[in-house]
Amino acid sequence: MGRLDQDTTGLLLLTDDGKFIHKMSSPKHHVPKVYEVTTKHPITAEMVDRLLTGVVLDDDPQAVKAAACEAVSELHLRLTLTEGKYHQVKRMLAAVGNRVEGLHRSQIGGLVLSDLAPGQWRWLTEQDLALLKP
Repeated sequence: MGRLDQDTTGLLLLTDDGKFIHKMSSPKHHVPKVYEVTTKHPITAEMVDRLLTGVVLDDDPQAVKAAACEAVSELHLRLTLTEGKYHQVKRMLAAVGNRVEGLHRSQIGGLVLSDLAPGQWRWLTEQDLALLKP
């Protein structure tokens, strides 16, 4: 469920359950996805404010905004989105005058990526599925 760009790491759910995919990915269900963003330039309070209030992307006159946004450090931003547009995180950061140098999806809904190494996988437990219910 959900795609990751070639240069993005993190949590990816694989399923053949169409209803589940729809619930997890449809913007109307507002399932939060949390991204750890490494930026090229220092993050300012103004950038965080603009991401929270909304920025206009080049293909849509309607502003998109982060559900949550926190500057973790000078070059590390934690960004929560509830909709998924093409290259949304990268385009949102560009709209506020910054650039994504690294992108990692750390959470979908209440499910946080565990300590799996890149390329590793595991089956979801009943507890995991309960964390994903919208």
